Amino acid sequence: MTSASLVTPPTTTTGAYALPTAGEVVRVRALLAEAGLFGESIRVAYLGLLDPPRAAEAQAVDRRFRVFLHDVSGAAPTDVTVSVTRGTVESAVSLDTSTMGELPVLEEEFGSVEELLSHDERWLAALAARGLDVAKVRVAPLSAGVFEYPEEAGRRILRGLAFVQDFPEDSAWAHPVDGLVAYVDVVGRTVDQVIDYGVVAIPAEHGNYTDPELTGALRDTLKPISITQPEGPSFTVTGGNHIEWEKWSLDVGFDVREGVVLHNIAFDDAGVRRPIIRRASIAEMVVPYGDPAPVRSWQNYFDTGEYLVGQYANSLELGCDCLGDITYLSPVITDGFGNPREIRNGICMHEEDWGILAKHSDLWTGIEYTRRNRRLVISFFTTVGNYDYGFYWYLYLDGTIEFETKATGVVFTSAYPGKGYPYASELAPGLGAPFHQHLFSARLDMAVDGLANRVEEEEAVRVPMGVGNERGNAFSRRRTLLARESDAIREADMRSGRTWLISNPGSLNRLGEPVGYKLYPEGQPTLLADPDSSVARRAAFATKDLWVTRFAETERYPTGDFVNQHAGGAGLPSYVEQDRDIDGQDIVVWHTFGLTHFPRVEDWPIMPVDTAGFKLRPEGFFDRSPVLDVPDNAPATEGHCHC
Repeated sequence: MTSASLVTPPTTTTGAYALPTAGEVVRVRALLAEAGLFGESIRVAYLGLLDPPRAAEAQAVDRRFRVFLHDVSGAAPTDVTVSVTRGTVESAVSLDTSTMGELPVLEEEFGSVEELLSHDERWLAALAARGLDVAKVRVAPLSAGVFEYPEEAGRRILRGLAFVQDFPEDSAWAHPVDGLVAYVDVVGRTVDQVIDYGVVAIPAEHGNYTDPELTGALRDTLKPISITQPEGPSFTVTGGNHIEWEKWSLDVGFDVREGVVLHNIAFDDAGVRRPIIRRASIAEMVVPYGDPAPVRSWQNYFDTGEYLVGQYANSLELGCDCLGDITYLSPVITDGFGNPREIRNGICMHEEDWGILAKHSDLWTGIEYTRRNRRLVISFFTTVGNYDYGFYWYLYLDGTIEFETKATGVVFTSAYPGKGYPYASELAPGLGAPFHQHLFSARLDMAVDGLANRVEEEEAVRVPMGVGNERGNAFSRRRTLLARESDAIREADMRSGRTWLISNPGSLNRLGEPVGYKLYPEGQPTLLADPDSSVARRAAFATKDLWVTRFAETERYPTGDFVNQHAGGAGLPSYVEQDRDIDGQDIVVWHTFGLTHFPRVEDWPIMPVDTAGFKLRPEGFFDRSPVLDVPDNAPATEGHCHC
């Protein structure tokens, strides 16, 4: 391997990539107060550690935090950058939410919607018409999006749909109150509209998935599975969050918006630590619903940008969420009042046996060869309303990087209009679940043997029968360089096996080819909403499988900084308008993937996990198989795996 631009990543997180501490959060709050930016009416809508600037990575560490401040009194919010290292407020920008969008939804606003509606005469009258006791009605606080309501611009609006909860342990999702929706201003503390389309029968059958009436007798046939590592895990953790495992090295970060973030992913190859990805995260997630009924045609939630998936990360339990020899990290975030909050055991790390790595029984040499694979798992789980999502990063012995999301929880419900309704499934008598999607955007700040990378699109090519292919058996492949940002807005095509090769033209393997990693999409549907719809404007990233942009410090999210009530066009559409050169440059690869969910009867009353994701596999990155040195791991008492 030769390289003109190899950049060795940091070997320790002491400094720029260490997880934020409670002391740092306290210090940020104090600096904000000293600068007159924090008071009784101020809430922290976001607080996150900024990456060091590219040019400053080799210089002295500067721990900088970005903070979004919301004023519950109605004053303009502020976007602030604070340096804890220097003890200064670097910038404070007042935001015009009428054009820039609102800050993320605050947890305290969840209860406000139900509380305000419980005193609204229109809401009470609608419930009375249905024979409902307001004390038993739960209201889901749902992000408003942007629709034909100009009066909502510059105001923090949430929409409320109602569900009946007959007793504290009752699953309210089984009893949707259909035909009724409310629009609430959570700053002005007013109910703008209560729209009642008429009484609809409320599904009566309960959905209490731990109730013996539904579970029946629990199985007694599952025998224990014990996963042990008598000598402990094969990875080490230093500096609090720097991981070394089987030639891999990386720093595990956590952001309240994105959740787990992986920094400085590199692989040790023949004594050289070779970088692959600078920063990997799931930078956005949108859940657009496909039911045009007026009570819910506006439903689409940006769980990352509007609700901040990281702040709802679960504290994971051994034997339940994670099985085996587990190492936990407990990230520190902030509550709405700027106080530090630890998410105990919020990040789970462990090894998994992953079946066969390589196997061959050679007829000529007589060698029978078997090696087992394993992977390092780095994960967290979050609960956003009715859905629960697991975010799993996998590193494999052969250099493969994989991401998988696991979607579970309770599907969002409605009343079912009747047999043949084309936009929802019937889950139980009279109970519906609208069709919807879960679409994610992976942000991959690539650094394959350095920062001078390019992307080529690869496709399988069928060769027509003819001269040179007389028997018609030939097929080949075609690679097309994506040289500018305008070239690199691409869709997957599984019929042609379309993949994307990220390579470094200045770093060649022993065959003289650029070293690379190949992105394998799953090729599931992207955004199904009409291209002229509001959600398509706001979630433009989800209309394509691939975007490639020139790296810029400020281009962090595919939907822009403030997606809540933003009319659209921010993020990737605005980035690629610059149409920058991306051939042999410092680039970011953005990949859309996800699920299109037509809910099944089997998804009720709690949904078994469904998965989506992608893989990055080495393509000419190594000079030969990188797992030749993996030993036979059969127990000594059972002999060896042949060779």
